[in-house]
Amino acid sequence: MVCAPLAFIAQQTPENKWEDKFKQLGTELATPNEQRTASGAPGNKYWQQRADYNMKIRIDDAKQILYGEETVTYYNNSPDVLTYIWMQLDQNIYDKNSDTYAIRQQKMTETMTAKDIANLTPSYDGGFKLDYVQDASGKALKYTINKTMMRIEMPQPLKAGGVFTFKIKWWYNINDRMQVGGRSGYEYFEEDDNYLYTIAQYYPRMVVYSDNQGWQHKQFLGAGEFTLNFGNYNVSITVPDDHIVASTGVLQNPKDVLSASQQQRFDKAKSSENDPVIIVTEEEARENEKDKSTKEKTWTFKAENVRDFAFATSRKFIWDAQAVTIGKNKTLAMSFYPKEGNPLWEQFSTRIVAHTIKTYSKHTIDYPYPVAISVHTKWIGMEYPMICFNGGRPEKDGTYDENTRNGMISVIIHEVGHNFFPMIINSDERQWSWMDEGLNTFTQYLTEKEYDRNYPTRRGPARYIVDYMKGDKSTMSPIMTNSESIYQFGNNAYGKPATALNILRETVMGRELFDYAFKEYARRWAFRHPTPEDFFRTMEDASGVDLDWFWRGWFYGTDHCDMNLKEVKPFQLNTGNPEDEKNKSKEVVQSRPKDISLLRDEQEGIKTQVATNPKMRDFYTTYDPYKVTLLDQKDYDTFVQGLSKEEKEVLSNNKFYYQTTVENVGGLIMPLIFELEFVDGTTREIRIPAEIWKMSESEVSKVFVADKEVVSIILDPYLETADVDLNNNHWPSQTVPSRLELFKERKKATQGNPMQKAEMEKEERK
Repeated sequence: MVCAPLAFIAQQTPENKWEDKFKQLGTELATPNEQRTASGAPGNKYWQQRADYNMKIRIDDAKQILYGEETVTYYNNSPDVLTYIWMQLDQNIYDKNSDTYAIRQQKMTETMTAKDIANLTPSYDGGFKLDYVQDASGKALKYTINKTMMRIEMPQPLKAGGVFTFKIKWWYNINDRMQVGGRSGYEYFEEDDNYLYTIAQYYPRMVVYSDNQGWQHKQFLGAGEFTLNFGNYNVSITVPDDHIVASTGVLQNPKDVLSASQQQRFDKAKSSENDPVIIVTEEEARENEKDKSTKEKTWTFKAENVRDFAFATSRKFIWDAQAVTIGKNKTLAMSFYPKEGNPLWEQFSTRIVAHTIKTYSKHTIDYPYPVAISVHTKWIGMEYPMICFNGGRPEKDGTYDENTRNGMISVIIHEVGHNFFPMIINSDERQWSWMDEGLNTFTQYLTEKEYDRNYPTRRGPARYIVDYMKGDKSTMSPIMTNSESIYQFGNNAYGKPATALNILRETVMGRELFDYAFKEYARRWAFRHPTPEDFFRTMEDASGVDLDWFWRGWFYGTDHCDMNLKEVKPFQLNTGNPEDEKNKSKEVVQSRPKDISLLRDEQEGIKTQVATNPKMRDFYTTYDPYKVTLLDQKDYDTFVQGLSKEEKEVLSNNKFYYQTTVENVGGLIMPLIFELEFVDGTTREIRIPAEIWKMSESEVSKVFVADKEVVSIILDPYLETADVDLNNNHWPSQTVPSRLELFKERKKATQGNPMQKAEMEKEERK
């Protein structure tokens, strides 16, 4: 009988490399205080600043220049006295002397084109040109420009609870996004000689002053995006008379800028929840393209409690909209796109906007804003409150391949989703890209699944991050790395945190606990400025799950998951029953192959002495060691009588025991998921929390008890843990064929996409 207890006993062996991967996050996290509590919630003395803007903006469509005037009202809600304030001058990233150009690494190659060589030195005359910085009465204020930041010295200190109002007038040359790049700018359409402007970062903006960092005036270098205050905006935008403007906020003067029929369509859209209503038709947009009015008109918008304000304008815009009801809120989902976006955009864009805000609302908070807008641009996707700029353009004949369609759908979901992260849950993008990109990519994955269960999502499931996780650690940085210092930005800020959250939801915490905690984080920090600590602490506080080991492994380290199912030892209990045990022993002996020499002796008929000479035989010649005797049975009966009831049940259950040993090769602590397959073809799933590694971080053992014989064991059968090597996850050992991803070269235009070929086939059949 087995005497040792069957339960797993954790042991720290001398060869273990002890790193204490379950050590609580202490010095890594900021100390809780009255502003930010240890639970992850805002404290009773939490505060944040506010900045309101009144702006007049004009676009010179002939010269591609933006002119602006703003009056900023800054509210000091902090307990501190401020002697100066800081503003962001993001357009200065395009100044020829900017740090962004200076720190860009460059090399000469033999294959460089003339354009490549020209780009070695900046030629675009970018950056803000300031006409004045004045107080409310028009008196000049002293200011100092430090690259993408500007310090303004106030006439007198701004006390706690005080308000400071000042004015700035500026202009800048709008960049050609197709040539210079950037998050905003213009696209030129040569065929009809028109421009499409997507305008953002176009005005001097207040820097955030916060309880945990003071002034967040890290220079804008390009990768680390934006950290912004909430406030109210009143913005007038003057553009050519035939332009259509899409903007953050609510249009205040539709009668001044829309025709009577367009106003009627606009009103109809506000009650149409089933399908979009076209407000500006393609025919009207085509007419605008041709006429090119030289007159101007002004569109006025208001937005409340937003952290930024962006807009787009073009005479090429088609415009459609539909109503979406979410909780107590009613929103207009809208799309603006040139004819070059059709038919793809007319069919999908606004419907995807509506689907996105509904799904995100389910997982976070109800979408609070009155509009949600998707604007079509050629390439980049970029997000702002209530409005985003998205790519996805069909061929000129209106056909498209699946990648184009899916790429458009994904970018719309992602950029519209940014309304929640970070436009509402307002994290510091300049410092922590993952807090908006990672959380948003995770929620994007949930939204894509609810759009189409078979949607070809790119990020979220654990298996998609494997190639990155097993890569060269010298070109890998922890997720908790400043935005400007991240290696492999897409994998680090988008893919890995999204995967981590999906693993938390599906494998570590379970959906019920995760979803509750995730919604609580969104609720607590909506319209506030959360930090990583606030997220980590809230997820634990609202779920009751200790996740420090998970944050440490996934967010503070670069280890990968590689669990080796090192050994499986099958056992059956020795019941002591002489009949059972002697039969088993006999079966074992008889199952052994005969020695080759003995086998051949028998085949050749060689006679042995014992067989031919009776005098060579004794008691043991005929003795059967596998025969059960009366004494055997008597000894067994005596043994059984001395057992307890529990011991008798163990002996009679005829169960199978399998001692498994798992080696942590990659270093990343993860739960263990096993699938046992039995001799009758049935399976059983066993899930073991990550805490099994607490006392032995390099190797653990676990015994499984089964009613039936096990024929195979698989570790991580559903590919939940991003295990980088599946070849060591099987017993008996099994080689898993690698997935060969075939990337075909882009077909020539003459070959066409599937839609074009289908049209060609129709013509052939005629």
